[in-house]
Amino acid sequence: MKTKHILEELREAAAGFGLEVRMEKGNFRGGRCKIADEEIIVLNKRHLPEEQLVVLANSLRGLPIDDIFLKPSVRAAVEEIWRQHEPADLYEADDTE
Repeated sequence: MKTKHILEELREAAAGFGLEVRMEKGNFRGGRCKIADEEIIVLNKRHLPEEQLVVLANSLRGLPIDDIFLKPSVRAAVEEIWRQHEPADLYEADDTE
């Protein structure tokens, strides 16, 4: 399955959890955040779809995705991203010290 199709499937999954996915331009990586009591996921529209996919998949980490239907290829993509990007790795990549 193509990256853009997986992205769309995960956007729908995020919506099922009540999370809006926004595409914005700027100098940021993106991820899940809270703005005025609303939790959202922000993706950088300047990034390649593959990087957006990593950010979106990791933004869904910790949510009960086992409770929702995901196509097997989408679930496999998410699980592979989670294997490659352990939570500690996510913070090390942004460490500027």
